Parts: sequence; C-alpha cells; structure tokens
Amino acid sequence: MSGESSTRSNLIDVTYSQLHLILSGHQDGFRPEQVQAYLDSRKKQLGNVTQPFGRPSAESKKIIESGSVTLPDGVVLRIEEADKEFIFAVSSKFDIDEIQALILLRSFLYNQGMPPISDPSSTSTMAAELVGAISAFFSSEYLHTFRVLIPLFRIRENADEPFHNVAFDILPAIIPDGPQFAQSIVSEYLRRTQAKLPEKYQQDPKGATLWAKQNLREQLVLLEVLFWTMWGYVSCTGPLVEAIFEAAYKTNLGSSQSNSNLLLDDESRQLQQDCAAIWILITVEILELEGADNIELSDTPERVYVYYSSPETLKRLHDLVTSHPDSQYSCTFLAWTYVLSRLHAKSSQMPTVPASYQSFFDYINPPIGRSYTKERESIPAQMAKACLDPDVGLFGLLESLLTNSPLFVTTVAWRTGSSVTDPNAIAYRSVLKGLIIALVELVPVEEIPDFDALVEVWIALFGRSESLSVIGISEQYWTQDWNQGIARRAILDVARSRFPIQVKPLLRLLRAMTGAGFLDTDPLYTSDSEGPPSEQRLLCARFVYHYFLKLSSYSQVIPTSACIGPHALYERQIERFSSGNANLGFTYVNLKPIRLPGGSTLAAKSPGRLLSSDGGEHVAISWQHEHSGWKFILEILTDYVSRRRMDLGSGGEVSFARRGGTQQKTLRLQDIGMEMDPEGDEGVITDALDLVRSLIQDNPTQAVAFMQTLEDGEHVVSHTMLETQPPDLVQLTTMILEEALSRSNGRAGGHSPVKLITSAMSVLSALLAIPTYSNRVWLYIRSTISLFGSDKSPAYASVALAAERATGQYTMTLALLHLVEQLFREAALSILPENAKLQQLKEEVLLRASRFVHIEIWVEHLSWKYTQLGDRFEIGRRVVSLYTSVLESTPPSLVGDRPFAVLSQTIADVLLFKATTSTITPLVSAISSGGHVLRMLYNSRRHGDVRRLIFLLQANLRLCRLILRCKLNSTMSTRPSLLEQALCARVTGGTPAHDILHSKIDPIDMLASYIKDRAVGSLVPIEAARVLCVLSSSLSALQPSPPTIFGHLSNPEKMVASLVRIIQHPYDDLALRKTIWTFISLAVDNEPALATLFVTGKTRSPGEFKEEEGRVHETKADEKKKDETKKDEKKKEEDPNSTTNALQAAREILVSWKELWEANPLLLACVLRFLDTAWRHALEHKAVFEPLRKDPEFWERIVSMACEEVGPVPTYETPQVVVVEGVRQSSAHEAVQMHAYRTFAKSLALHIITRDIGIHLQLHGSEVPLKKPQSYLKLEPYLKSEDLLTDLLSEAAPSSYAPEMYDRIGSLLSQNFPGLTLQQLELQEPASERDYGDGFAFSVPLLRMRLQAYPLEDDAMDDPAEEIEKLLLSINLNLSLVHAETELLESWDTLLRQVIPYLRTDPAVRPHLLSIAASISFDIAAERREGDMMATIHGARLSLVLALLEVAWFSPSDKKPEIDSFMELVRNLRNIVLNEAQSPARSLLSIIPVPFHRTLLQIIFFCTKHSRALLGRSKTLDAEQRLAIAQTVEAVLGFAIDGLRVVFVAGRTRADVDVDRDMELLVAVFEQCTRPDIDVSSIFWLSKCQETDVIRASFELFVNIDLVGLSDLPLLLSRKQPLYSPHLSVFHMTLASSTAAVERFASDGLLPAYTNNFISSAASSGMIDVVLPELPNQRSPAHLAYCQMLSIVAMVVLKLGRQTHYFDAETCGFVQLYGEQISRALSWTIGDAITLPLLEEIDQVLNLFFAIATSVPASAQANPATAKVLRGFTIRSLHLLQQVNYAITHPNHLASLYEPVTLDERIAFEKTQTQPDPTKRPFVIHLIHRLFRISSNLVGTLVAISRADSVLSCGVEDWPIGEALIVPHSKVVLGEPASLGTLLELGNRTLDILRDLVQRPPGQSITDPSGPSASFTSSIGVKEGVLIARRNLEEIQLYAVTQLAMWISKPDFDTTPADAENEDAQAMDASRADGTKDRRQPRSSITMAERLRRGMTGEMAADLQSLLTKSKPILAASDTIIGGPSVDVTQVLLNFLHERIGGST
Repeated sequence: MSGESSTRSNLIDVTYSQLHLILSGHQDGFRPEQVQAYLDSRKKQLGNVTQPFGRPSAESKKIIESGSVTLPDGVVLRIEEADKEFIFAVSSKFDIDEIQALILLRSFLYNQGMPPISDPSSTSTMAAELVGAISAFFSSEYLHTFRVLIPLFRIRENADEPFHNVAFDILPAIIPDGPQFAQSIVSEYLRRTQAKLPEKYQQDPKGATLWAKQNLREQLVLLEVLFWTMWGYVSCTGPLVEAIFEAAYKTNLGSSQSNSNLLLDDESRQLQQDCAAIWILITVEILELEGADNIELSDTPERVYVYYSSPETLKRLHDLVTSHPDSQYSCTFLAWTYVLSRLHAKSSQMPTVPASYQSFFDYINPPIGRSYTKERESIPAQMAKACLDPDVGLFGLLESLLTNSPLFVTTVAWRTGSSVTDPNAIAYRSVLKGLIIALVELVPVEEIPDFDALVEVWIALFGRSESLSVIGISEQYWTQDWNQGIARRAILDVARSRFPIQVKPLLRLLRAMTGAGFLDTDPLYTSDSEGPPSEQRLLCARFVYHYFLKLSSYSQVIPTSACIGPHALYERQIERFSSGNANLGFTYVNLKPIRLPGGSTLAAKSPGRLLSSDGGEHVAISWQHEHSGWKFILEILTDYVSRRRMDLGSGGEVSFARRGGTQQKTLRLQDIGMEMDPEGDEGVITDALDLVRSLIQDNPTQAVAFMQTLEDGEHVVSHTMLETQPPDLVQLTTMILEEALSRSNGRAGGHSPVKLITSAMSVLSALLAIPTYSNRVWLYIRSTISLFGSDKSPAYASVALAAERATGQYTMTLALLHLVEQLFREAALSILPENAKLQQLKEEVLLRASRFVHIEIWVEHLSWKYTQLGDRFEIGRRVVSLYTSVLESTPPSLVGDRPFAVLSQTIADVLLFKATTSTITPLVSAISSGGHVLRMLYNSRRHGDVRRLIFLLQANLRLCRLILRCKLNSTMSTRPSLLEQALCARVTGGTPAHDILHSKIDPIDMLASYIKDRAVGSLVPIEAARVLCVLSSSLSALQPSPPTIFGHLSNPEKMVASLVRIIQHPYDDLALRKTIWTFISLAVDNEPALATLFVTGKTRSPGEFKEEEGRVHETKADEKKKDETKKDEKKKEEDPNSTTNALQAAREILVSWKELWEANPLLLACVLRFLDTAWRHALEHKAVFEPLRKDPEFWERIVSMACEEVGPVPTYETPQVVVVEGVRQSSAHEAVQMHAYRTFAKSLALHIITRDIGIHLQLHGSEVPLKKPQSYLKLEPYLKSEDLLTDLLSEAAPSSYAPEMYDRIGSLLSQNFPGLTLQQLELQEPASERDYGDGFAFSVPLLRMRLQAYPLEDDAMDDPAEEIEKLLLSINLNLSLVHAETELLESWDTLLRQVIPYLRTDPAVRPHLLSIAASISFDIAAERREGDMMATIHGARLSLVLALLEVAWFSPSDKKPEIDSFMELVRNLRNIVLNEAQSPARSLLSIIPVPFHRTLLQIIFFCTKHSRALLGRSKTLDAEQRLAIAQTVEAVLGFAIDGLRVVFVAGRTRADVDVDRDMELLVAVFEQCTRPDIDVSSIFWLSKCQETDVIRASFELFVNIDLVGLSDLPLLLSRKQPLYSPHLSVFHMTLASSTAAVERFASDGLLPAYTNNFISSAASSGMIDVVLPELPNQRSPAHLAYCQMLSIVAMVVLKLGRQTHYFDAETCGFVQLYGEQISRALSWTIGDAITLPLLEEIDQVLNLFFAIATSVPASAQANPATAKVLRGFTIRSLHLLQQVNYAITHPNHLASLYEPVTLDERIAFEKTQTQPDPTKRPFVIHLIHRLFRISSNLVGTLVAISRADSVLSCGVEDWPIGEALIVPHSKVVLGEPASLGTLLELGNRTLDILRDLVQRPPGQSITDPSGPSASFTSSIGVKEGVLIARRNLEEIQLYAVTQLAMWISKPDFDTTPADAENEDAQAMDASRADGTKDRRQPRSSITMAERLRRGMTGEMAADLQSLLTKSKPILAASDTIIGGPSVDVTQVLLNFLHERIGGST
C-alpha cells in the first residue's frame, strides 16, 4: 500500500481499542491534549449509535475515486489506483462509508501488518483475502466505538482522573442531547434484538453464527453504554424510565432474540446471561433507590426530571412491574417495592396528598368497604412479603449474580472470555448494595425468612471480590449507613445477638466488612488483585476491630434444670415493664458470677433476654454483657488446640494450681451450647483465622492493637495451667497448622483440611508483618519440622501438598509459597546489626524453606495435574519471584559484607554455578512455549490464565536476566552456563499437561517474538529485549567459539524488520525502544551475521533475492510482469530508503536531532550509541558505510551534536520528593536526566568522529598529509580555533562530583542506621543498561525496604530516613552527571590522540594546546575533593592533559607564549604531585580502584625531558623559570623514589604486570630527573634514597625475583621479557652512571645481590646461553641480565676508581664466582658460532677487567686476589686476541660463523644473502667493526694490566717485568697465545681499515641501521669507525712496544710460558686453594734467549718501527674526521723504541 502522507493521522495510528485502553488507564504516557485530539476527530462516530461508521454513499465514493482524501483530523491521504479496489471491497463487505473503510484499512495495515496472501498476482484474490483478514479487526473496532464512551462517563464523575477535563469537555460535544442519546440506545437495542439474518448468510451457517454473536455483543455493549449514560449523565425522566422498562420487559431481559436458533453455544448463552444481568442493574439503577428518601409529592415539584414527578408514569411502571412476577424480575420487583414504600411513607407524613398522587395510591391500593374493621396490610408490605417468598428465589438470584456473573466476578469474566467491558465495576456493586440496603429497610432483618441466605448474599456483595471493588461500598456502609438507623445495621445486630451460640455468621459477616475482599480459598479468588491496602480498607478494618472488641451481648444455651434447686445458677423472672395487654414475658438472671469462655466474667444479677421459645429442656439466653469477641476467638483456638492434643494422645493439661476453697464458676465452650458443623469445629476455626488475617493483613498498626487486645485482661478459660503463660496467637496458629499437617500425613486418603492449613499459613504470613511478633513466628517455624522438614526428617507439608496433586487444585501450595515470600520479605525488612544471631536463625529457616520449595515444588510442578492451568503459572511465578527477590536484595556479585550471603549464594549455586537440568527446565519451558500457549488460551477465551501466564513470563525473563548478569560478573563468564545452553537448545513446544504442539521451538526465537507481540502486555517485550541484551553479552564472552543469536532465529529478516519498525514508531514505549537500540548495538558489536542484517536489512545480495523470486513466480507471471518486477526492484535498489534497517532508521532520526536534543535526549543517545558501535565495525560493511562516510550533511549533524552547548549544570540536590505517575522521585530528576543524556550524546558523537578518523588513517595512512576524511574536515575549524577548542574542552574538563554527599550519607547511616552501608545498595547492572536519573547507581527501593527495619524515634525533629532518601536520590543524580561528564572527557581524550597525525604537523596549533593543557592542569592541581570516584575523574583529566601534550609534542624552537604555557604547566605539575586530596602515592599503592599515577608519570616524563631541552638552550629560561623546574623536579623525585620503594617491595610479594608497568615508568622518570643537565642537587635525592632505603630494596627485589621469567612461561612468551628485571637494570645503571651516587650504590649491597640471585647458579657453572629453548627467536633474558650485571659492576668499579680499592676484592670474588661463564666468553674460538649477544657478553667481560685493572693503585702493592684474577685474564685474553685477529683478517670465514638470534635479525640476514661478496654484506661489516671494538677493549685492558704507561715513563728497575707475556716472534698460530707477530698483523689490518675510512665523508654510515645491529646497538658511522680503529691501532702499538721492551729487559725469559691454562683456571676459580696447584717449573734455555736477543729482536723491532712510521700520517689524517687535534702517540713510541730497544739490540 502506497501513498502514505508524510504527516501521520491519529485516526490511522490509534485504533478505537487503543483509545479505550488509554482512557481506561491501561496505557500510560499520553497527555490530555493528545487524547483530546484523538477524540475530537471521532466525535461523529462516537455519538452515532446506529451507524458509527456510516453507510456507503456516492459522495464518499467520489472522494475516494479522486485519489485525495482529507480526513476529519485534517490529514490529507493520497490514494493509489490499486488501493481503491480494496477500499470499496471493505466498504461493501461491512456496509460502511468509503472514507471510513479507507481509515479502517490503513489502520489495520499499520497496526497489524499485511496478512499473508496466497496469490499476490491476483487483485481479486488479494482483495477477498484482505477483507477476510480484516473482519475480526472491524468487529473489534465497531464494539470499541461504544466502549470508548464508558471510561469517558466514568472519568467525568471523578475529578481526580487525569483526563477529567477532557471527558467533561468532550462528552457534551459527542452527546449534546443526553435523553435523546439514551432513547436512541434503547431503540437501537430493540432493533438489534429483532434484526433479521442478512441474505448473504442464509447459506453460510458459520458466517450466520458469527453474525448473530457479533450482534449479541453489540447489544451487550449498548446496554453497558446505557447503564453508564444513566449512571450520572442523564436524568431518569419518566418517559425515559418507561422506555427502558418496556424494553427490558419486552425483550425478557435480552433473552428474546429473533435469531435465537443461532445462539445455542456456551458463548452465546453467556452473552445472553450478561445482557440479563446488566438489564437487572439498569432497571434497579434508574429507580434511584439511594434518593428515594427525598421523594417529593407535589403537583409542582422542584425536580421535574425524575420519574416519580409524574403519577401517570408511576402507574405505568407499577403495571409493568407487577405484571411480571417471574423470579428473574425479582430484583426489579424488590426495587419497585422499596420505591412504593417510600412513596407510601411520604404520603403518610403529609396532611394532604396531591390529588394526582392520591389517584395513584388509590390505583395501586383500591379503597375497601366499611365492613372490614381490621387495618389492611399495605401494598409495599404485601409485595415485600411476596418478594421474599423462598419460591421466588430472590436471594438465589442475587447470589448467582454476585458469584457467577462476569459483571461481578473477574475470574468468571476471564474464564469465560466475557465480552463485558468492565468486569466487577464498582458501580455495579453499588447498585446492588443499594438494593440490599433497601431490602433491610423495607423488611426488618429478624423477619426475613431465610436469614442465612441473606448473610450469604451480604458476604458475596461485600466480601467476595477484589478489595478495590468492595472497599468503596464497605467504607460507605461503615461511615454512612451505620449511622442512618438500626435497620441498616440490623444484620450485624442479629448475628451479634446469636453470638457465640452461632459463631460463624458474625465471624463471616465481619470478615466480609473488613474491605479485604475475598480469600485465597475462595473459588472466585484471583491472585493478581493483591496490592498495598488503601486508607479506606484500613478504616474498615478499624471499624470491624472496634465493633468486635466490645460486643454488648453474650448468648448462651442453658438447661432449664439449672434454674431450679438449691444450687441453681440462674433464675427466671417475669419481665417488669411489659405493656398492659401484652403477654407476660420472662427474663433470666444469673445468681452467681460466672466466668465465661473468652475470659470475661458475667456479674451476678445480669439480665438476659430469651432468644428461643420457653418450656424446653434448654433455652437460649442473650445476656446484657459487654465482652471482646477477639478474646472469644482466642478461646476457640485454645480449646481447639487442647482438644486436638488430647485426641493425638499428648495428654491433657496438668495443673498445679491450688485445689479446694471457694472458686468462681467457670463455663467452658461445651457448656454454653456453641453450635458446631456436623463435620466438626474445623470450619469455625477456619472462619476465625480468616477474620484475623483479613483484619491484620498488610495492616501492622491494627495488628499491634489486635495482638495487644489478645494479651490484655484475663486469660481464656481453656488455659488451665495457671503457672505458665497462656499460648499466644502465634503459638496457637503454629500448633493448629502443625496438627492439620500431621493429620494430612496420618490420614492418607482421607479428608485433607485444606482451608484450615491455608488459613493458618496466611495468618502466620500476616503476623510476620508485626515487628514485635514476627520473631515469635520465626522461632516457632524453626522449632517445627512440619512445614519445611529438616536434614533428617521430611516435612508433613510434603504429604499435604502431594494430596493436592490428585485434585489439581493447589490452594495450600500457593499459601505456603506466600508464607515463604513473606518470610523472606520480613527478613529483608528487619536486617539490623544487633540481631546477628536472629539473622542467622532467619537465614537457617530460609535455607530450609528454599530447599523445600525447590525440591518439592519447583522441579516437580510442571508434571502436576491442574484443574486450572493458571495455578501452574501462579506457582511458577511465586517461586521465581522468591528467587528474584533473593538475588536482587543480596546480589552474589556484591563484594563485602552483605545480608543473607549464604542464602544468596545457595540460590546462585542452584540456578547458575551448580545448576541441573531439572532446575533450568521450568524456567526455560515457560519462555519457549509461552507464545504458543498464549495463543491457545486466547482462542479458548481463558483470559484469566492468559494474565497469569503473562505475569509468569515477566518473572521468568527477569530471573533469566539476573542469572546471566550474575554469570557475567562472576569467574565463569567465559564458560557456558546451563541456562545459556538451554536457551540455545531447541525444545519441544507445548507443556506436559497440555501437549498440543510437537514442533521444535527455539527459546531465543521465542524471546525475539515476544518483543513485537502486543498480546503479552507492555512489560514482557521489554524484559525479553533485556534478556536478549544480556544473553548477547554473555554468549560473546564464551570461549573458544561462542554460539550466536542469529543462528537461532527462524526468520532473521522478519525479526529485524519488526524491531526496526518499533524503534521508528514514535508512540512505542520509550523503555522498549531504548532496550531494542541497546540490543541492536550489542548485536552489531558481537555477531557479524546479525550485524549485517541490522546494517543492511538483508543477509544476502539483492541479486540473490531477485534470482529466487524469479524462480518462484516464473510459471505464474508473463514476460511483461517480469519486466515490471525488475523495474520495481531496480527502483528499490536505487532508493536508499527502500530497505528497512537500523542504520537507515538512525539516519532518519538524526535529521531531527535538534528536536530530540530538546525533548528526548535519551533516545538520541541510544541512536548515537548504535552508530558508535556500527562505526567500530564499519570496515566489515565498507560498501554500506562508504557513502555515509563521504556524506557532508551527515557529518555536519554529527559534528554539530559533538560541539553543541549543553548549558549550565542543573542542581542535583533533591529539595523534595515528588510522586510522578505513582513513583516517588526527585524533583530535580527530569532536569538532571536531560542534561546528562545531552552530555552523553555529545561524547558518543565524538566517539563516532574518532572512529571514522581512525578508519581513514587505517585505509589511507600514507596519504594523511594530503587527504582528510569528511568527519575531520567538519571538525577541523573547532580544533584549530583557540576560542572554540578552549570552550569545548572547558566544558568537558570540569566535574560535578560531590563527595561531601557521600560523607553526609555515611555519617547519617552510621549514626541512625548502623549496619546499612551504601555498598549494599549498589546496583549490579552495567552503567550502559541503567538510565540516568535518581535511580542510576544505588537502589532507592532497596533503601526504603532496608530502612523499615529501623525503629523511628518519636522525639526526633527531623526524619533521618527522609533525609537519607533525599541524599541517595541526590547522589544518583550527581553520579548521572559525573558519568556523562566523564564519558565526554574520555571522548575528547581519545579524539585528540586520534588527530595527532593532522594537528602535530601544524605549528600554529601548539601554543593554544599548551595553553589549554596549562589551564586544565591548574584546575587539576587545585583539586581538593577526595574519594575513589574523584580519583577516576582525576585520572581522566590527567589523560586529557597528556593527550594535549602528545598532540603538541616537543619543539626545537619554542616561542615565548609556548614557554610561558609550558612553565605554567610545570608549576601546576608540582602541585599535582604534592596534592593531598588526590595523592599520586595513594594511586600507586592501589588504594583507589582506577589508578592515575601512570598517566601522571608520562606527563612528568614529557615535562622533564622538555625541560632538559629548554635548559640546554642558552638564554631561553630565566632564573625564576629554572628555579620552578628545579622545584618541580625535586617534588617529582620525592614521589618517584617513594614510588620505587613501594613497587620494589610489592614486586617481592607478587608477579604483577601492573607493578612492572609502574616500575618501568618510575625508573624512566627517575632516570630523567637525575640527569646532570637537569640542574638538581644530588644531595636531596641521595638523602631521599638513603631515607627510603630504596637502593637496598632494589637489591632485595633483584635477589628474590625470577630474572628469566620461566616461572610464568605464557607471560614471558607474550611480553618477550621477564617482569621487573629490565627495569631494575636500568635503575641500577642510572645509579652506577651517577658519580655522586655510585659509592652509595656500591655500598648498599651491589655485589652480594649480583652474586646471589636467580641466575647465579647457572652463571657460576658457565651455563648461561644466548638463547633458551623455551623462548625461540628471542635472546635469553638470563643472558641479557648477566650482561647487564657485568656492565653495571664494571661501571661502578670504573667510577670508584682507585679511591675505594676495597671494592676490588669484592669484585674479584664476583669474577671468581662467575669464572666459568667468563672463561666461556673468553674462550671463544674461530670455530665457534658468533652471535651479537655473544659479542656483547665478551665486550662486557673486557670492560669489567679493564675497570678492575684501572682501579689497581699504581703505587701500592696489588691485592693478591686482584693480581691473580688479572693474570688469569691476561692468559685467556691472549688466546682470545689470536682468535679475534683471525676473524678480522678472514671476513669470508667470519661470515660463515654468524647466527642470527631474533626473528628480525634472521629476516635482515636472509635479505643480505643475495650479495655474492661477503665483505660487502652489511652484517659482515658490522661484525668486523664489533670485533675491532672488542680488540681495542681487549688490548686496552692488557695495556692497563701491564701498566704500559709506567714502562714508558719509569726506569727499567720499576718496570713490571712479570707482565712481559708477549713472545717477540712473528709466528701467528691459532692454538697459541698471541705473539708480537699477532699484534703486528692486527695492527696492519687496522691501519688498512683506518686508511680506507679517512678517505670517506665523516657523516657517512658504514653499516645498515636496519640490519642485525638494530637489535643491540645503533648503526656505525665513519667517525665512530675511525675512533674505534684509531684506538685499536694506538693500543696495539703501545702494548707491542712496551711488551718488547720488557721482554728484552728480562734476565731469564722462556718464550713459552708454562701451564698458562692452569694459571688461568686457578685465577678464575676461587674454590681451589693455592696449596693444591700443580705447576711445573719453567724450562730455561740460555742459548735460546741469547739467540732471540740477537736475532728476532731486531727483526721485530724493525717491523714495529715500520708500523709506527706508516701509522703516523694516517693518524694525523684521522684528526679531520674526529673533528679536532689529538696527541701523536706514534712519535713517543718511536722515540721509546729507538732508545730502549734499538740500543739493546
């Protein structure tokens, strides 16, 4: 159907049935002006009772054919040509106006959708099927045109109704002439009763029957409208009353139907009975019995618009009434009799009766002859007597109406599916109440023949209905009727006069008059009628209480024998004051005081009135004696318990009271003649308990007074054990219950006392509401095992409940469930800290009760037989409600102290953690089969069961949501629960009791269907959507492969389309639309398939749809239609709005975002949240999002929302609590909610922009400088404008958080409500599922419930509970603002980081970014608010500052404004660090839940590093700015050192990634702040280190941790490095690098820590390898840690130098301990593989020995250990030098030795393999230079050890001749130590390299920075290469010259030193004693030495001199590369060589 106008018409959107629901109060959220508009456009239809929708007309047909129709509400509809045929078909089918047919058709399609059509290609078939589908809709709408008037009439009479003014204004417009309207109703009704069957149904029996039923329904609704019209809108004029009476009698109360042969089924009979019932009410109503006392008999009456103003009318009415004496007219007959009696009474009071009325009286009572002297009985009296004749059946008719008619019984209306509009309306009962009152005024109650029948009618009228229906008439009786004479209260007086001989009548009457309504044992009972008591009900209860408290008479049956004899108790006396001619009467007096049952004493000589005839063996006497009926009830109960105990063999009561003496005469119950039922006294006990519970149920104030009455005064006579306290009501009720249950157990198969058990349980439930008596209930229930049993004994209740399963009625089961619910409610309402033991007792009882309920009821109830299916639903609902209450009041996920933790955990275990199939099945079964069962119940018109099933669905869905939410908050969130498995499983439909379906049903699919199903009420769709939300979140968290919701939907496309329609519909429930938007967002985020459907509206491509469609219709459509179809499809594809999807719906909603911003920001936030989620997955749907991403209009709206001003923050403090739509809420709620959602909407808009920019960067990373996305282009002006950006961030940075409210509420709670904490009230749902407002974070209903446990102080001026409630509302409002503001703050943070690539390159932006950062930091520094929430906000604001700094970044040239802003930031940074309210130390200690110190440390790092850069520039900072930096750094250092101490201590106790991150940042900050260029005194931070002992703490941590990380291998594999170890090494390196700190560092335990740690054992054994098998493609962390230790020790030794040589010995111990590992490094040979880590290790070993060598004092004697270590190193190093020389001089071989370690090295290595020449490969060049460095370090160390400087500068006698180890020969042998030839060869190779380098440009790189070197060192440039080669050359030359000189000066020298290896081993091994060394004496050969001196020395000296000579020019040339002149060592060495060696040779 096309042609829909853009403007919606309420005539189409809002049906008459919906309008009726709105006016009836069943649908909320509509404003009076809306309803007024709905009614204004329908006035014509509503006022026309003959043809509401008109008749077909030529004029209307012409308008339809024109194609444009203007509806009554002004909306213009365009009609397509194809639609006209359908409109005319509907008009013809229902014989209605064509325009109304159009409205009907459109309304049907809009509200119910297009029905399935068998052949869409056939227009005629489509029209016929459409008309058939719309028939039911038309019938409903037709009826509701009348029904809409009913609530309007009712609302008009009640000024408190919200639509009162609407009804008051609209009814005169609809019904301008009331009497005429009523007359037209009567005429139309008569016409319909006589209507003939239409011709079209003559041959259609089914259609005829449907037509006849519909006709009857229309008659019924006409009568209902007539009733309400006459109720208060139209006066009961004579002609109108006559017409109504004539119609009633003519149609025989509606039973005379012309089509009666078609009305033979049950529904038809019920409709006729309903018509008869409403006719009875109408005929009684219009006689106005209530106003009959004010009848005016006058020819000129003041009121002329009443029927009795016309005597002629009275005559005709009298004739009509008296001519129909049938019993069905008895109510009308009685009403007319009462009118006649009032007329007669009025005439008797008048001196002269007007002639017109006298003729009427003569007419109805003709005059009699004078022969009769006796006064004749009046006509009203005669008629009354006739009416009360038992054969007439007046009371039977009244009782039948009150108990069997849908007009008075809601359950009957539900059960039969009655068409009555308002079942059990108060007005109906009011009419009958007037009739009953008229009866008792007409005839004295004592003279009514069947008093018991009257009692039953009275009880049915006042006591057998919902409380809301009877409370009004009950209250009216007590407040008005009771005071209008004795006639109206006579029924109670008669029952009282017979009490307690006849106990039951008075008990039952009083119970009915309490206003409590019916009992749960009543067959008419409906459970969903319960609610909190009204003030009217409490008033009625007070009247009943006080009436029964003081009864003025006491009846008793006495034997006549007791009146005679010497011991007579009574005396019969003649009545003294009898009338003269009357028969003498007798009175009775008691001669002695008598103690009566009930505890009262009848005083002597009390008079008594005879109730029965005199002369028999017994007489009934009514004493004038005031006593309490309540005490008599206690007497009955006590006597019952005593007798039952004796019957059970428990023995009678034993009394130890004194015997003998004069005792008062005491009568027991059996002595006073109390009547009992034939089956026993069980009925009396039940009635007594029913009265008690009706009085005290939900009425604690009255209950307290009642209980006090029972305890006051004398005890009852049945209690004979005077030495003990008499049993109270709690004990008696418990004993009665226990006895009844035991009888059920002992008499299997016998009668089960169901009503007694139910009543006893209900009394206990009611007593639980009395605080002073509830504890007794708990104690007695705990002491008995009858109810819930124990671990050892089963409960009697099990057998009693099992007996109900045979009957299928579960009254006891429901009562027991109610008792358990009340037990938990009382326990939850009485939680006090001082009652810990009592709470434990209650929890024990609740555990037993819950176990009983679960085992005996919950897991079994699905398999029981049910008379009413609704009982099964009610049982399930109550059990589920119990589980829900427990989980909601004490959530298992609540951390900390919580009440009833064991019970809550038990329920959670049963339903979640330890759930079984039998537990979950009842929960899921109702959900999965609910939809099908609902349809079955609707079809069978079982509306009562429908309501109960809907309530069950609500409860089950809520419990499912709680269970899934509890799972998400628990540790099993990644594992599937049994509930999830059940929801994801396909189950068989139907139920065990009604297995009507056998198809498989998917529960998830059923959940989705509930959302769109309007038949399940308003709450089920919301709950179903919420379950889908939490289920989506829960399923997505499952590992490894979660199931999907999409896979469980039978028709995903249809489901998505229906959800989209709901979110688009402006009148759908806002909560439902919000929840659906949430579900869509979750689905898009978690499920790709469902996301595709929501985003695109389809699961497959359009082409696939077209192909399938073509295949389906290929045989039915010709080529022309195929072409048309293709064209239509092409148009739909081209139209972006044709596909129904959530994305398009969101776009359409955003078009009017400004209206939503003002009116409904909540909905706007929902839409934006969906878009935010969708943009997160935009790349997955690139084809859909790409056009949108390029749409400038879309981004204009998003950016406008992101930058829209939200206005000032509203006040969040609650000045007062208001009631809005029945809900208590803060008066500030609406303003705060609106502001919060606007702020949240801004944050979401920023999120969307951020995500879009991220997508663009991901797709076009390389094009960033050239191309920008539309989202950024629209936002860019705001970012680059200082004013705009400042305003935006100034709006985002502040926070409304008010921690003082927490302090106030905490103080109030601790002072007034101890034990109640704010944490116990915290909501467990995630913030995304909660609404902003006064219920956002903490549960206010739970607070109100918990506060009820605390007694109120009478003398308190202010109510602390009210103040607490206001404070909690204010806190919720405040947190709503804070949450939204934090979201906005974090959104800006994320956005700024995302736009770094665009903004950082713009230098113009940097100044105002720094300015904003400084401004925000000032506010942060000034923060004085405390608390965890404030810490979170503090961290978010710091993060924003960090984001601003990251965008600004470093600058090589800062201008003055930038420097000023930066310095302001630095100053603020100091205050932030020193802030006490938000101390970084507290964050570091993890005292707050969301730490912020890491963000702060990053800001500090930035500021410190930039400060160093500024300090390094000359004339950039002035003295004040330098001082500010120094002060800030000093504060930072204090915090950093304290923090390091904390993390070092924490690291010892746990391996934590967070601690590792903290340590990394703290060490980095410490390293920056201790740099020398920062200009901070080292004294401060060194003293701080000493004060905190942080250095020693670092060593202790170093000793105790796993330096390798193997203890947590998965963590090591993910992080690629162990925890703590790298940061400790950096910290130690920082200290070792500081000259000021090195001594303290060394003395605090450096070497002990480095010699006793995790890798010490492996290092001492020489087992630390470069790689670990557990960590492939990575360097071993152990090897790295070992190398770092070597480096740090070497640096410390070097820094200490020769000042603290005591450290040398410790260092030597370190070397000896790790000798094996050191020897392994020094033992490398050219045959071993070479790796970069190995080269580093060798380098660090050499550095260590160099440091040791340089630290040896030159003047003092060397330490023996040091000498030994150095000697061992010298021997090893000479071998190593030989290997290094070979590797350097053989690059091809070196290339073959290299093995990459890391994956990056391997990749780079493989890339270079393409180069055929190894020497040109980058990694080979790098290795050669690394070896040159090792060579220079090695030779330099040997130079230091041999003290070569001393050889050059001192005489021969001072030379260290023992260090002459280089043999002066030219041989170079790999297996031998290096010789002088080795040095010469290496020197010449170095000279060649140096010669090549000096010819290159100084800035050139000689290695590839991307090569292997990138892993461990930077790339090597020419300058660095020259430095390394030059140093190596100079060291070789120096060492060679000095070694040759010392060798020559040796007296006896062996060219091959003996046992070099042994010396080395001994030097590296401290474990071997010197005495065990096995050394051979060196061999000396004088001849050899002489030969060397003479031959080889000269040759070596010549070669050495040649090397020196060639080096000289090269070294001089290298000065240019180095950048400055250097000392020419070669000339010094040449001179020395010439002087010392040349002379010798």
